[in-house]
Parts: sequence; C-alpha cells; structure tokens
Amino acid sequence: MSLQPPIFLKLGGSLITDKRQPETPRLAVIERLAQEIAHARQTNPALRLVIGHGSGSYGHLYGQRYGTRRGVHTPEEWYGFAATGDAAARLNRVITGALLAVGIPAWSIQPSVALRCADGQVLAGPAETVQAALARGLVPVIFGDVALDRVRGGTIVSTEELFEALLPTLRPQRLVLAGEIDGVYTADPHLDPQAQRVPLITPATISALHQALGGSHGVDVTGGMAAKVAQSLAMIASQPGLQILICSGLQPGHVEQALLDQTVLIGTRLAGEAS
Repeated sequence: MSLQPPIFLKLGGSLITDKRQPETPRLAVIERLAQEIAHARQTNPALRLVIGHGSGSYGHLYGQRYGTRRGVHTPEEWYGFAATGDAAARLNRVITGALLAVGIPAWSIQPSVALRCADGQVLAGPAETVQAALARGLVPVIFGDVALDRVRGGTIVSTEELFEALLPTLRPQRLVLAGEIDGVYTADPHLDPQAQRVPLITPATISALHQALGGSHGVDVTGGMAAKVAQSLAMIASQPGLQILICSGLQPGHVEQALLDQTVLIGTRLAGEAS
C-alpha cells in the first residue's frame, strides 16, 4: 500500500506566543492544538505530518535586535546569531513537549545543522532527515531558524522558506498555515470591522489584494501576511496541484478540520489558475 503524501502544518509564531511579550508562550492554545493534531491522527491513521512553527516572541526578538536576517559579520552580530538560534530552540522544546504529552511521536529536527544559504536563498536543508523520519512513522517538528550564509555570513530562514526547500523531496499534498486570523482579509480585521475574508487567492487575483496585505502585529523579522501569500503562490507555481490553506488556529477545531478535510470552508485557500 502506497503512503499518502504528507501534509505540512505551520503553527504561526503569533498563534503560539504573545508576540508583544518577550518569550511568552500561549500554553493553553499550544495544548489544545496538540490535542487537535492527535485527534486528527487517530481519525486518519494514514495521515503523515511535517509540523513547523514560527519563533514568535522568542527568536524574532533577538533577530530584530541584532539584524540577523540581513547579515552577520561582527562579533556582536554573531552573538546575536547564536542567541536567536537558542531562543528558537527553546520554543521548539515547548511545542515538541506538548505534542509528546498527547501521544504524538514528535521528533524535533534542528534546521540550522543542515541549512546552508547564499544571500538568503536556501541551498541545502534537512530534507533527507525529515524524509527518513516520516518513513519511520515519526512526526518531524521543524522551525524557523538561523542559517550559515556564504554571502551574508549568517541569516534567518522562515518556516515557509523551509517548507519551500522541502517541496521537491517530500511533495506534500497540502500545506496548512495556522495563525491568529482566519485567512486573508481585505483590510486588517483588528482595525476595520468591515474587512471581508477572501475565500480564494490565485495568481490572477493577487494584484488587487496587495494594498490590503500588510505586516503582522508584533515583531516579525521574516515578513507579514503579504510575504506569506507571495511565498505560498511561489510554492504552488513550483508544485502544481499543491493546496494551501491559511486559517485561524485560535478557532477551536479549525486545525483538525484542515488536516482531515481538504474541502473545508474555513480561512483562505490559495491555488493555481486551474484549481
């Protein structure tokens, strides 16, 4: 029996931490999400997952302070590089521990060990290790992390950029980006009560939305919603047929539904022109 293609699930940094408070995990949210993921795996034992998460108020705090994504050259900047990686790993232990606590065979894979970049572009990553983990029935847990870069010295690679680097090897069927907000809106729903959710985005419709897409709340050194949508459409272009869903992990049950039902009517779906 052939194995199902994996699903990539990102738990956004703004979802799992309070990005306005340094190193503040949302433990109740994390525990509920772990339970939803566990229930989805029980409902569909053939489900194969690669879980990634953002750094939220952990790594982004140091990354902004030291300008790590732009480049690392001085001793102070290399200290910031190391501190950013350490902070991201601390949050990863929280997430991995919550998944293990509900019976998920979650295995933390530190991306920076394998990541190599050139001017911010990923040249090598942990694809072989992630693939081997899936083959053994594990649930790999990766995260946005620092990386050595032959041009910048060092940089930061976001979870979406990691997922993009894994596409050619793992060929996922679906990618779920779970954050605070249930999809992409015509304006910031925190500020504009008239903002409307956009149910579908394609390459043909994205230009009309550029003015609506802005940065995320709190500190985010890897870009806000506009960057995430652009990265998503780039991934779809490189792997036709890939389905991407941006949804809210704050809404109970949404992540579980997204993992089990590819037609679920929540959030914003991103697709190629033929979808």
